[in-house]
Amino acid sequence: MPFLARITIYPMKSLDGTTVTQARILSSGALEHDREFALFDERGDFVNGKRNPRVHLLRSVFEVEAGKVTLQVQGTELRQSFQIQGDRQELEAWLSGFFGFPVKVLRNPEGGFPDDTNASGPTVIGLGTLEEVSTWFPGLCVEDLRVRFRANLEIGGVPAFWEDRLFGEPGTVVEFKVGSVRLEGVNPCQRCAVPTRDPRTGEAYPKFQKVFATRREATLPPWATPSRFNHFYRVSVNTRIPPSEAGKVLKVGDEVRLLGIRYVE
Repeated sequence: MPFLARITIYPMKSLDGTTVTQARILSSGALEHDREFALFDERGDFVNGKRNPRVHLLRSVFEVEAGKVTLQVQGTELRQSFQIQGDRQELEAWLSGFFGFPVKVLRNPEGGFPDDTNASGPTVIGLGTLEEVSTWFPGLCVEDLRVRFRANLEIGGVPAFWEDRLFGEPGTVVEFKVGSVRLEGVNPCQRCAVPTRDPRTGEAYPKFQKVFATRREATLPPWATPSRFNHFYRVSVNTRIPPSEAGKVLKVGDEVRLLGIRYVE
């Protein structure tokens, strides 16, 4: 029986995640505290792993309810803790010194800063998928793939790529429930350069994208919708959560149930 095996939120976009046992749904359909904060440069662009590999050298530990973050530069003793709201100027000065240019920290408590604003709910991946993909890359384990792909919800009790059941043809969503929360699967997530790199050092894994795409095409399950793969460097599923679900709570151990396909405009 499919069940919710793990919940990971990323309080500050592009930085390390933190595992929680439950997560409340916001009116926007986002998980509370997920990508609540983000780093921006002087031009208003995100400071993230896509644009700046130094992000990979930045370790972060969050005390979510306390609104606190401890930052450390990988491989050094340089560590400092901040109240994200109360110590904002000091936090921005520390980050600016680390990156070598001015950095601002902005907050959106209602919806966070999702990559896909049309599917701003949690991303979903199966534990079986992480296990399968880890066999494609010698030296990488499930935890390595977990921190590379950065999904919010991990589904247990299912085969590899089970989550490909959660999207259909363009113009449709697949409705499913996790516990009492109704979600809509939208599309398979297109990956960027970030998963190709070691999230702790920024070092690129040789031919990661090519190997991944080749193996993904070869192992595409019969329940997947081929038309959604204009290329095969895609894994995990983008979702959205209807406003009716605001205030409900996802909990580790919740049963996952498919409801059916719905056509949308």
